[in-house]
Amino acid sequence: MIQKKHFSLKKVKKALLQRGYGIYKKQKKSTTSDSKNIFFVFCFSLVLITTFGLLPKTIKLLNKSFYKSEIIENNSKKNFETVLSGKELELMPDEKEKITFKDLFYDIFDFEDLPDNTVRLSAATLEQLFKETNYNLKDIRKKKIVKPISIDLLPKEIKLIENSKKKKELFIKIILPLIIEENNRIMFDRKRLFSILNKNNNSSSEKKWLNQKFKQYGVVNKDLTTLKIRMDIVPVSLAIAQAAKETGWGTSRFALEGNALFGQWTWSKDGMKPTSANVDTKHKVMKFNILQASVRAYQRNLNTHSGYKKFREARAIQRDNQGELNSLELVNYLDKYAETGKEYTIILKKIIEQNVLTDFDDAELLPTSEKLKKII
Repeated sequence: MIQKKHFSLKKVKKALLQRGYGIYKKQKKSTTSDSKNIFFVFCFSLVLITTFGLLPKTIKLLNKSFYKSEIIENNSKKNFETVLSGKELELMPDEKEKITFKDLFYDIFDFEDLPDNTVRLSAATLEQLFKETNYNLKDIRKKKIVKPISIDLLPKEIKLIENSKKKKELFIKIILPLIIEENNRIMFDRKRLFSILNKNNNSSSEKKWLNQKFKQYGVVNKDLTTLKIRMDIVPVSLAIAQAAKETGWGTSRFALEGNALFGQWTWSKDGMKPTSANVDTKHKVMKFNILQASVRAYQRNLNTHSGYKKFREARAIQRDNQGELNSLELVNYLDKYAETGKEYTIILKKIIEQNVLTDFDDAELLPTSEKLKKII
């Protein structure tokens, strides 16, 4: 008869442990603990739902409070034909701000702060300087590179040069770098403007720059299309021709005494009164500290004065159609520049053609830095 062996729980547990097994006492589930867990999950879920529900409104509120980005609306395409057709754009009440003479010419007035110790070089000294630096018009016509030689004053002896060709060449060599330099400044601004035109939103620095340019170019409605039309260069050949006509190739009293290359009128006390003027004549000819200031004022005049609106419109059409500017066509729109009207434009066209001034239209100022080289 087989005898049954009795094992205690302790011996069984020991045997199982020796074989790698373990015995654990089954614990009872706590209903209190489960209730707490459910409560915590519910509360956490409620917090998450509330947070994500309020998040969009919170972000919107923060944007209004701490990030107020001003947007400049680009209505270029919408307003382009309106401006070119000669119609006025409708202005909002807050856009009808006044543009003062100081706003238009503030950067030109800066030249008045220059020290009054500019040296006037003689014609002989200038010719020697140009010879030593190998600066001649023949090379410029061929290579299209102009050396950055800045002359502040015309030589008094220029009116004594009897050889017409030498006189013209000296005059052109003096004002050519000045005209191209001012054109480069405009093109630099124009490039930045086009960069802004390609954006929907503008930074605070861009807006500040735009507001400055709106005033500088007399754009009272802050329309980007109008600024785009006004912010452009004057062809070099046209500028040279007008300077030659207005000063007699640099020999006039206004040019030699007042650095006035383009005969611009003024009604201020600082101008030069023509010797042939009547007693009732109130206007004077603007005078400048240096020649470069005269060039800048001339370009600003063509780019802002209402009398040259057709000139700017024709220039914008040329830009839109072919990109390059044609001075022989644009000259037809400067009949308001002189009292002789259409006859004045005919004379300008003859000066351009007879002296082949269009050779200088695509000439570039020798870059003094890599940054300038990329711009031009």
